[in-house]
Amino acid sequence: MNQGKIHIYTGDGHGKTPAAWGEALYAASEGKEVVIVQFLKRTTIQNSEFLQRLEPEIKFFRFEKSDANYEDLSEEEKREESMNMRNGLNFAKKVLATGGCDLLILDEVLGLLDVGVITMDDIKALIEAKDEETTLIMTGIWLSDEVCMLADEVSKIENMNFKVYDEIQG
Repeated sequence: MNQGKIHIYTGDGHGKTPAAWGEALYAASEGKEVVIVQFLKRTTIQNSEFLQRLEPEIKFFRFEKSDANYEDLSEEEKREESMNMRNGLNFAKKVLATGGCDLLILDEVLGLLDVGVITMDDIKALIEAKDEETTLIMTGIWLSDEVCMLADEVSKIENMNFKVYDEIQG
């Protein structure tokens, strides 16, 4: 089996989650087991019939209870959701430590750093729990140099104005 890598999809553009999910479909098509844990997403297709059909190759988890934006929650609701998200992170760490899948996607986990739910030490502990075979994909807008240095590959997805694109192309 190939050595698992750490890949980050970041940037202010749309497409980080679809890129990660594309990797999930590709891995599943090769017979690999995939776990996706989603954070900080308002709406989800978690209970959809489509996702149920992807099991057991792709398993999807969301630990948050609210569909509201995290920033719009009261302080008490934020504390509760922070605990739920930390439970999701602990679940992900357990999956990594036990080799529970071939590919683990932590969708918008880098956003947890941005809103202060987790720390850089939490990300490092997560990566330390990873076995050599499991590939880890993390997504999020927020990216520090410290996080970047932990990854084997970083893909930056940006929105681009067509006028600027035309100027670049000459």
